[in-house]
Amino acid sequence: MSKKEVKTNAMRILDRQKIPYEYEEYECEDFTDGIQVADQLGYDHALVYKTLVTTGKTGQHYVFVIPIEEEIDFKKAAKVVGEKSLEMLPLKELTQVTGYIRGGCTAVGMKKQYPTVIHEAAGKLEYMHVSGGKLGMQLKLRPEDLSKASHASFADVIR
Repeated sequence: MSKKEVKTNAMRILDRQKIPYEYEEYECEDFTDGIQVADQLGYDHALVYKTLVTTGKTGQHYVFVIPIEEEIDFKKAAKVVGEKSLEMLPLKELTQVTGYIRGGCTAVGMKKQYPTVIHEAAGKLEYMHVSGGKLGMQLKLRPEDLSKASHASFADVIR
């Protein structure tokens, strides 16, 4: 009997939109950061991006997809989305707001479609790796396809 292919919400959305992607599962019981995941899977750090969820002064949520080795520049990011200021969404609210858990959060298929920005460096890549929508799952896809699936724009949002 063959093992049933695991499909996350993000993968189902990519399938529906006929967006090509590859996925890789890996052993992971607890949250590990993107750098550890990249090292475990042998990925070039420059190709692996993390998904951050923020809250603006207005209470609106925003999603930023940035390289794993970088930090978000809250001033730049706030300006890009038209907010006075931004702060990280408290971790305890992540699942309630996005439908995803820490380490499994991805810009595709959140509970609601939040304004999403991918750091501009991704636009120069042939492909990138992002969380697949659950712990232990990475997706490989073209940056423009991630942008299409998550209705994201590209901008400089890192320090």
